[in-house]
Amino acid sequence: MTETLRLDPAKTAVVLIEYQNEFTSEGGVLHPAVSAVMDKTGMLGKTVAFVEAARAAGVTIMHAPITFAAGYGELSRHPYGILKGVVDGNAFVKGTWGAAIVDELTPADGDIVIEGKRGLDTFASTNLDFILRSKGIETVVLAGFLTNCCVESTMRSAYENGYRVITLTDCTAATSPEEHDNAIAYDFPMFSLPMESGEVVKGF
Repeated sequence: MTETLRLDPAKTAVVLIEYQNEFTSEGGVLHPAVSAVMDKTGMLGKTVAFVEAARAAGVTIMHAPITFAAGYGELSRHPYGILKGVVDGNAFVKGTWGAAIVDELTPADGDIVIEGKRGLDTFASTNLDFILRSKGIETVVLAGFLTNCCVESTMRSAYENGYRVITLTDCTAATSPEEHDNAIAYDFPMFSLPMESGEVVKGF
């Protein structure tokens, strides 16, 4: 993008996908799977800095954690794919340390915590679209886990729903550098404006 990005903070929301201890923190069930990409991009520190700048500019900050009741009654009895890994690891159980949002990104006063995320696409089982439209949001900025899974699923829906979508390439992580890089190189440009967080901050 050659033109300078311009964002109206009143019409912009940052959606932080699954910044929970299971992913972000030593001891989290899924942390070992994503730590290599997290370390490579410095994504947690960059996200914290970006969120502070966005919040100060008046941008709406939204947190989208995934949680399940003990026993995973919300899911099929025979989960497969990524959700099978969640069940097998007993991850993201409501009320546990692993399901809690990482301390560095604890929701501040005025932030919105999206309730009801049970799958990959943040729009699918939550009131995210309702809240965005109620607030007159036109641009959605995405960050979080996993680059090629929940972030990408949410990005596609946001694009389909008519939002201008920006994905923060240095504030996402996947279970391997190859998957992360592939998603950013080939998928993100189809459904969003992929940008580094430092560039987006300049647009506020």
